[in-house]
Parts: sequence; structure tokens; C-alpha cells
Amino acid sequence: MDLGGTTIVERGLGDDQHPSGYEASLDPWLSSLWRMLNMVKPEFLPNGPDVVIQDTVLIDQPKVRITYHNIANDESHFSSASDLTCLNMQIGSARSMHPGKSSSDRSRPGCFLKMVKNLPLTRSNCGKDVRHFEFEFVSHVLKYETGDVLEVLPGQDSAAVDAFIRRCNLDPDSFITVSLREMDDHNTHDSRIPVKLRTFVEFSMDVASASPRRYLFEVMSFFATAEHERERLKYFASPEGRDDLYQYNQKERRTVLEVLEDFPSVQMPFEWLVQLVPPLKPRAFSISSSQSAHPNQVHLTVNVVSWTTPYKRKKKGLCSSWLAALDPCDGIHVPTWFHKGLLPTPSPSLPLILVGPGTGCAPFRGFIEERAVQSRTNSTAPIIFFFGCWNEDGDFLYRDFWLSHSQNKGVLSEAKGGGFYVAFSRDQPQKVYVQHKMREQSQRIWNLLAEGAAVYIAGSSTKMPADVTSAFEEIVSYENEVSAEDAVRWIRALEKCGKFHIEAWS
Repeated sequence: MDLGGTTIVERGLGDDQHPSGYEASLDPWLSSLWRMLNMVKPEFLPNGPDVVIQDTVLIDQPKVRITYHNIANDESHFSSASDLTCLNMQIGSARSMHPGKSSSDRSRPGCFLKMVKNLPLTRSNCGKDVRHFEFEFVSHVLKYETGDVLEVLPGQDSAAVDAFIRRCNLDPDSFITVSLREMDDHNTHDSRIPVKLRTFVEFSMDVASASPRRYLFEVMSFFATAEHERERLKYFASPEGRDDLYQYNQKERRTVLEVLEDFPSVQMPFEWLVQLVPPLKPRAFSISSSQSAHPNQVHLTVNVVSWTTPYKRKKKGLCSSWLAALDPCDGIHVPTWFHKGLLPTPSPSLPLILVGPGTGCAPFRGFIEERAVQSRTNSTAPIIFFFGCWNEDGDFLYRDFWLSHSQNKGVLSEAKGGGFYVAFSRDQPQKVYVQHKMREQSQRIWNLLAEGAAVYIAGSSTKMPADVTSAFEEIVSYENEVSAEDAVRWIRALEKCGKFHIEAWS
């Protein structure tokens, strides 16, 4: 436009988090583009803007190339390695070759953990299942800090992996390497370590949890031999079929294996499956322990996810349900990576205001463990913590832990300038949330803020972070006797100087 060009159609913006993906914006944008091009210069589109070209050869080659290797089991790179080293190499090799990998340095796990405790934190019939997991380091001890995040690579159901391999007529014991066609030169090819096909599927392809993208249905239509299946797949891949695809696929959380079983005439080359099956992604959890208190351990607080789809199909979260089913006696090696989270480790002299309803309490359990260790040898600043749950008897997570630290001059005790406040949202006719408890303690919050306290908020990314932030703004406005606009600016200034942190998850 700066150079004198004129806009023929508004710029299109796609939201990948829309239920139908970026195609929800792309489809209508393309329609308007073809219409405008037809108006600007009709010879561009001699048959009009709405013509669909029926040509089955309009499919490109897959982006990946699979090379099969004639290797006996005892000749593979993994045959002489120890069990743990072998597992590390297999996971690293499989994930480094997947076209959807994020970066090569994160293909191999940072370390392996083994579960030593699997404890329910909620009552069995309360409507949710939250677990406390304790892990010990197996390979080597890594240093972590409070506020850090642990990524876990979930194990896939063996029966589902085997069913996928059978459905696709693949040989699970064949050794393969996977490379991108555009980078398929000898140098990159030679550096890849062949792995068994089953190993590649198990550690890098999410066959029985994630829903596929629309492009899978489009490609499947080219390989369907049954006419009615081909027509249905083409309809799902079309702009007209987008809403029905959403109902069938995303709303039902249909997995790749379920989709392939629903269209039995489709036989796709493995190259296309590697490209189109969603990659198996690690799941991130806030660490709920302090390494000062547990030198060889890391703890997690995990909500075991399960739900019923609109068609009454029972579904569960891949990683949380896998962890919940692990028996500490089995000694399963759990592949993990440690990362910095969004909650920086506070210094012992920094007063803290923590707000963590539900599993949002996880990082703050680590904060309070750490501060309790520090308080044995040095004076520490006060902490006030606002926790929220449904019922006192059902899902009051870590009840004894919080209460013990809020008594006998513990780090949450009023004797130490701290405080512990709980909102039980469903124990009375009217709902009570953490922000209501915050308003009740308005003066205490303001006094700590005036002393230079930092605010940490963690938990569900729905309405909670915004509601809690609004409560802080109201408290600043009321206690400091300033306008609502000035209170908003005050909180923004707190954020800019690194004293207002939010870590939220869906």
C-alpha cells in the first residue's frame, strides 16, 4: 500500500485455537478472494469463481520419506546399551525424526523418573480425581527450583498402538529412518539411527488421543476405494462440511485410530500417516515440591482428566490417566524434561501474596516447603495464601499441609505475618470464590503490597485469572483511595517491575 498498491480483499487472520482451526477463517476468505479476482479480471477464472476442479491427481507427494533397513535385532544400535540408555536412545531417535518435532535438543529426555507414591487427594465420589505423585530420579539428579515445570512424555496404550499398526498393515519389527524430502541428502540421512517402526509410532505419533486436522480427511479421500467413504471424506474436507466435521471430529475428540476404523477402505502409505498423525507431545505440570525439602524427589499435583462427549462416549486425558494408572511397585521409567515456568523463584525476604484455587495450589506447595526450610536458619518474609475448592470434605487438597504451616509459627501463621484463607465454593447456597476471601482481607493485602510484596496467581485459565486481577484492582482502589483507572495502572506497574505473575492452564 505504501508503494501505491490497492487492497482487493481484506487481510485474513486465522486463529489456530478456533474449534475448526485456522480453516474457519481461511474458507470464507478464499471465497471472497476468488470472487474479487473474478471481478477484477474475469480471464483469471474463465469458468467462474465457484468451479470445483474434479481431478484425483491433485495430491502432492508426502513431505517425508521412509527408508527401511535390513537389520537384525542384535545388530541394532540399541542392542549393546543398558536398559535406560537404550530407552533414552530409542525415544531420542524416534522423536528427532518426526516431522512435527519442536527442536532437536529436546528429542531425548532430560532425565528419567520412577514413581514412588500415587495418592488420591480427593474423596472418591466428589466429582473429580486429583492425585499427588512423588517421583525419584533414576538416571541422575537434576537441579530444579520452585516455580519450575516438569514435562512428562505419556505412555500410549500398547493395545491401541498395536491396533493402529494392524489397521495400517505395517510391520512393527521393521527398522526405519524418517527424513524430510526437501532435506533428503546423504549427510542428514547418515546421522539418523534406525528404530523399529513400532518404537517410532509409540514415542512420536499420537494415534489414540489427539484429533487429526482437516487435511487428514482430504488426503484419506484419495486413498478410499469405497465410493461412499470417498464422498464422505471429501465432504468433511470441504468448506461446506466444516461444521459436520467439527461435530464428528473435534467435538467427539475422535482419534486417528477411530477415524481410520470408521473408513475401512482407506489404505494410506505410512509416509502420509507420519506426516498427518498429530505428534505425541509431552504434557507440562507445575512442580509441587521444593528440592531443598526433597533432594532426590519431584512431586506433581495432577487432575486426572475424564469427560463424556456429546454422543456419550467416555474419554480421558492421555497423560493424567496414564500416570494415575501407574503402580509405584512396577518401577516404570517416566521420560521427563525440566523447564523454567512463568513463576520465578522468590527470594526469602520477599513478602508473597499467593492465589491458587484447585490444582493452582501446586507450585505454592513448593514455595511454602522452600520457605519453611529457609525459615529454620534465617528470618523470612510473610506469605498469605488464598486457596479455593468445591467442598471442605471433598477436594480440600493438602488440607493438613496448609493447616500445619498456618499454626505454631509456621510460614503461613499470623504470628509470622502470614495467613491462610480458603473459599469453599459449594458448601453454602451462594458461591464463594477466592476473590471473595481476598476482599475480606483487603487491608492485609494492601499492607503487604505497600511493603513491596509480589503477587503470584496460578490455576485454571477460564475466568479465574481475570476475576482475581480485578479483585486486586478493587482492593488497591479502595485501600489507597484512588480511581479505578489509577488502580489498574498501579497493578500494571507491579507487573512491569516483575512482581505480578500469572501461570494459567486450560
